[in-house]
Amino acid sequence: MSYLKPAELLPLLADAGAQKISMSIHKVMARSFMAGAILAVSAVFAITVSVQTGYPIIGAILFPIGFCLLNLLQYDLLTGAFVLGPLAWLHNEPNITLRRILKNWALVFVGNFIGACFVAYLTAIVFTYGFTTAPNEVGEVIAEIGKNRTVGYKDHGAGGMLTIFVRGVLCNWMVSLGVIGAYIATSVNGKITIMWLPIMLFFGMAFEHSIVNMYLFPAALMLGGQFSISDYLLWNELPVVLGNLVGGMLLTGLPLYISHGNKTARPLHPLKKVL
Repeated sequence: MSYLKPAELLPLLADAGAQKISMSIHKVMARSFMAGAILAVSAVFAITVSVQTGYPIIGAILFPIGFCLLNLLQYDLLTGAFVLGPLAWLHNEPNITLRRILKNWALVFVGNFIGACFVAYLTAIVFTYGFTTAPNEVGEVIAEIGKNRTVGYKDHGAGGMLTIFVRGVLCNWMVSLGVIGAYIATSVNGKITIMWLPIMLFFGMAFEHSIVNMYLFPAALMLGGQFSISDYLLWNELPVVLGNLVGGMLLTGLPLYISHGNKTARPLHPLKKVL
């Protein structure tokens, strides 16, 4: 069969999470750098298509190209790590502790950020002819996105903070389903199809993805966006990361484990072994 049932899938996801957590630092950094860079290219491609056609839905349809490529190459996004790491721990994979999971998350965050910023700098050069002219139309749109999705939330105070957090939750609910889709299908065509659908949905709904934002906001600042670095961190990146964490763990990983966990799986870690 080209499809794994959820009960068959869980041990595979747990093993994948354990392997990623156990990788050497240089491998984690290389994989997360490439994941951030590829997703950034995909994001700017989707924005470019949306600007050129005047139809944002076309950009949303095409955005999953990068996500599919990086997953087929087994590169790592923080949003996927938020699901695979906890599943490895719940399944009691050997030597997987919360401390090691948090360390892995920190490394993947840094790698994703460097990769996304690298592409932000390269595309800023393209949009400004090496910073010698004002940004082109796509660059202006990116700068405006940066302002609207930082200062725009800030203008609404606590309501804006709640909104950005919820958008982060909804985003990684969908994105983590795409991550699992890369494992639930056993053929390349099947993997691409099942990854494509939820990723297209999140982008089309303008939910907040922490790694996409690692590209958008540094690029927006380079292109003259009217907001500050502190606006970006406080009114976008940090609450989005927390929302992505909640969405991936509580709406994808935990329900999957509770509803389809194998009774023969190894028991949970004793509390004394958590750290």
